[in-house]
Formats: sequence, structure tokens, C-alpha cells
Amino acid sequence: MNSPDCRRRLLLELLQAGLDRVSGRRCVARALRESPLKPGPVWIAAIGKAAASMALGAHDVLGKAVECVFIVTKDGHVDTQTLLLPLVTIHETSHPVPDERCVVAGNALLTWLAGVPADAQLLFLISGGASSLIEVLEEGVSLAQLLQLNAEGLASGIPIAELNARRARLSRIKGGRLAALLRGRPGRALFISDVPGDDPAVIGSGLMGPAADGAPDNIERTVVASLNHATEAVTEAARRMGLDVHRPGARFEGDAARLAVRFAHELHLNPAQLCVWGGESTVTLPEHPGRGGRNQHLALAAARLLAGQPQMMLLAVGTDGTDGPTDDAGALVDGETCARISLAELDADDCLKRADAGTALAASGDLIHTGPTGTNVGDLVIGLKLSAEAAQIVWEGRDAPDASVL
Repeated sequence: MNSPDCRRRLLLELLQAGLDRVSGRRCVARALRESPLKPGPVWIAAIGKAAASMALGAHDVLGKAVECVFIVTKDGHVDTQTLLLPLVTIHETSHPVPDERCVVAGNALLTWLAGVPADAQLLFLISGGASSLIEVLEEGVSLAQLLQLNAEGLASGIPIAELNARRARLSRIKGGRLAALLRGRPGRALFISDVPGDDPAVIGSGLMGPAADGAPDNIERTVVASLNHATEAVTEAARRMGLDVHRPGARFEGDAARLAVRFAHELHLNPAQLCVWGGESTVTLPEHPGRGGRNQHLALAAARLLAGQPQMMLLAVGTDGTDGPTDDAGALVDGETCARISLAELDADDCLKRADAGTALAASGDLIHTGPTGTNVGDLVIGLKLSAEAAQIVWEGRDAPDASVL
């Protein structure tokens, strides 16, 4: 293995350490082992990008107690194991832009809940993405109105928490309204958080947040995975390899291009060999955006500042395995990225201006594709400052990653 590949593989292994820590399957299983449900039948409703993984984790622990499973998740986020769950109903719908299937799934959820036996325990498994993936609209609100709100929010780059709050005002199930519809029926809700503060009232636009308008609420809520867990796991794995790590405590937010400047300078000036950041950036889109997502935009903007610096690399990815309306998780750029883009007769600045970072990064060979990861806690950015020779020593001396399941 040559040295540049060694550094890339080092960063990807650290990314995997972060993803493993917040795996929906592992985190739900751990939570149910540490705080078991009472004996008896269980009906599971899992909603979000990590829904299938979370449902599998619950079944790993509860086994035959699981009688029925209802899943709503993003297109392509279901595997063959999920199909074997007992009496499973699966709705694959659209993200980040909702469509009619999201409304169909919302109405199906209400019908499903109405059929839960009186003696069954309800277990809700909620992860990010639920804001787009499922909906029951308020009377008088059309899908076109929801789509307009969604498009305006994504294009303007407003923070996701604010967009989710606006979505909830159009919904019969968001903002604590679903919990209110349960009329005090007991249950448990486990969350994978992709929002600042890890507040169940905000995750998935408050799909299983505390009941609205003072309605009775007997739902026990627990956040089982968050972005902080992922950055912590990356940090721990890097330190086991012998790397010096800088991990700012604050979650990042704001314009992706501005954050790229901050990260590039922080990586350059900080004495640590590795920097780990977590958060979510925003991009204000032109009228006709090109290919890419916020992490690709951030990575390409950073690549311009890393140009000609062979020791530096930066990885920016969405932990769910997708970045914007693409199948790429993000990108891993280095000091030669912009040169490779130029060889492909493209201009990095022009691609950024047109929100077409994905085209440039595809040409440079820097896109990262993980496929669905079974989690969704936000975005990870990892910067490495290490010579090829030093990276080779770290790689050869590292402990093999833990391959155990659960």
C-alpha cells in the first residue's frame, strides 16, 4: 500500500469508528439491555433514516416478544434482514424533499396505532429524517404548501431546527401532536439525535416529542446516540493510534464555505495531528444548483486552502451516508485535489459558485460513498496533518478495528 492511500484509509477507519459508536442497531440493543422492557408483547414503530437498523437492534434483544413492526425510512435504506422482522410493514419514502408517499405513510401510521392491542407495549424508534419521511397534514394544508416550505428552507440555508419548527406547524403528528393522540397510553421512545441539544421535542420535528397542549403523556424518552458520541469515538480511536487530537466541544453550524476557512486554518495552526468537528453546515443554493451537498461544498472550499500542502487532508461526511440529494456521503480532499480538478478542465471556484461541488469532486476522485449507515447524527469533519511517512508508521502500528457485532 502506498503512503497516500495509507492516510486515506486511516481517515476512513476513524470515520468508521465514529459510525460504529452511533450505529442504530448497536445503540438500541444496548439501551434495551441496560433498561429492559417489562415482559409481554411489543409493537414497534421505527421512523427515520436509521429506522431499519434501530428496529433490528430492538429485535436482537426482544426476540419473540416483538409481534409487529412498522417502519418508515428513506428509499434504499432497507436491507434483507429487515424484511424478516415479524409482521413488518415498510414504507420507503422521500428525503430531503417529501412527496405523496410521506402522507400515505403518515395515515398508515395512524391506522396502525389504532390497531395496537391493549396488552401490547409500544416502542417508538425515532431518528433524523423523519421530518420529511412521514406526515399527516393539518386540515386545509396541502402537500404543495409543505413542498414550498421545504424548498424555501433548503434553498435559503436556514438552520434545520428552525425549518423543523416551521414544518411542525403544518402537521397533525409533529410538535408533540402524535404523543397527544396516544391519550396517555404508556410507551417508550428511543432517539438517535441529529439536532443541536439532542432534544426529543426537536428530533424529527418533534414526531415523538412531549405531548402538545398539555395532553396526558406517559412516554419514556431516551436519546441513545448523538453527534457527541460519534466525535468522541473518533477521538478515542485516534488516540489509541498514538495521534494527538484536537476536538472542539462546540457543535459547528453556519455557511459551509466560511466553515471551510475556519477548519483549514485550525488544522494548519493547531499543533494536533488530527482535528475532529461535528455539526451541520448550510449552503445557500442558486436557482439551478448542480450536483452535491453541504459536505461536498465544504470539502471543496477547504481543498482550495489546502492546495500545495501535502501533509493535510480533510474528510467531510454525512453520518447517514448521504449528502444532500446525492448518494455520496461527502468527500475526502487533500493538497492535490484542486490540481486534479484542473486536469479535468473544471474550475473549483466556478463549481462552488454553481453549487456543483459534486461534479468537481467526482472528477478529482475524492467523493466518499458509504451507502446507508444505519445512523444519522449529523455531519463529521476530520482533518489530518501528517506526513506520508509518519502516517505509514501509525497505520502499521495501529490496533485492528473491533469487528464484533453488538
